[in-house]
Amino acid sequence: MASDASSGTGAGEGAGSSGGPLAGVRILDMATVLAAPFGATLCADWGADVIKLELPDGSDPLRGLLPVHEGVPLYWKVVNRGKRGISLDVRKPAGRELLLKLITDIDVLVENFRPGTMDRWGLDIGTLHAVNPRLVVLRLTGFGQSGPLRDKPGFARVFEAMSGFANLSGEAGGSPLHMNYPAGDVIAGAFAAFAIASAMVKMRGSPHAPGFEIDLSATEALFRMLDPLPVEYEVQGVVRGPAGNRATYTSPSNMYRTRDGAWVSLVASSNPVFVRLAQALGRPALARDPLYSTMAARIANMEPLDRLIHDWFASHEFAEVAQALDGCAVPFARVQSIADIVHDPQFAARAAIVRLPDPDAGSLPAPCIVPRIIGQSLPVPRTGPAVGEHNDEVYRALGIDEATLAALRRDGVI
Repeated sequence: MASDASSGTGAGEGAGSSGGPLAGVRILDMATVLAAPFGATLCADWGADVIKLELPDGSDPLRGLLPVHEGVPLYWKVVNRGKRGISLDVRKPAGRELLLKLITDIDVLVENFRPGTMDRWGLDIGTLHAVNPRLVVLRLTGFGQSGPLRDKPGFARVFEAMSGFANLSGEAGGSPLHMNYPAGDVIAGAFAAFAIASAMVKMRGSPHAPGFEIDLSATEALFRMLDPLPVEYEVQGVVRGPAGNRATYTSPSNMYRTRDGAWVSLVASSNPVFVRLAQALGRPALARDPLYSTMAARIANMEPLDRLIHDWFASHEFAEVAQALDGCAVPFARVQSIADIVHDPQFAARAAIVRLPDPDAGSLPAPCIVPRIIGQSLPVPRTGPAVGEHNDEVYRALGIDEATLAALRRDGVI
């Protein structure tokens, strides 16, 4: 692996020198917007030293995505937490040479440009490996490095639509739905973090192994989440589609509304849980009724079963519902907004919302590091860096003097 993150380039407060499982791994994140940077951030959470590379003009679109408050890019700050920031225009000859110097001590380079873009900049894999033979390059694109759509641009909603993911949301017979969040990006980012961590296991276990490229398609990442769909289609001819809040593969599993207006997600898929649900409903005989006593029967008769459960919810206040379901150990949850979550005792007990140190706001709230390591507390990272915030720290560690840095700034290279 590269040298320890706490030496050489000086990790600094909030950088990845926490002693977590990925401590010592050095990542150069030159990707834009959300998917690939989110993957690098997950690695930073677990101790990797991640350097975020941006163009000197700060034109990454994520800096303009809401929420932005009084010109401060809040989305950027929380998504890129725990990273050091440098600015560099690798499209310019001097920027290209500086990048090649920088990656000599980098383990993973993360990029999300259209296939062939790095090659056109003179940063093809042969050139990269000539200066760092053990470099792992993760390329996250919408559709992968091959195929007829390799050059097609895309965003989360494009991946969600093409992968079949969006076709599972919405009301039956109605329009497919996207959620009000770029789920496709963060799912692809989670795959990116998994790929990076897996690659580092290989490299740590094989001191002489050569570096390699990882081809991550965001569309394929979403499709990978949908395990049963291909076999369901081939063997049974079923094309699964929108079904509202109801699950068509198990029953009962739906969203129900209480008399006082609370929406509750209820799942009673297995036979033992359904027995307990029947008790909670005050109708234990339901579990013995041939219409509902098995999973197959409940799926075949989900319409009348759903109406029965719907009516029970609609006739009770949420407090009564919660008491009855909890008393019989039936899995359920009230649908919560972020306004509910910040006051939720379970989230509070586990400190699931942490305060990221921030030079502008003092601190900003964000989700905690996930997953946790029992018996070890990983430090809370600081918010994402300003454009070029750590230029001096990183470039001086490469032996670049102040006069050269000044010239690079003047020429718009950094």
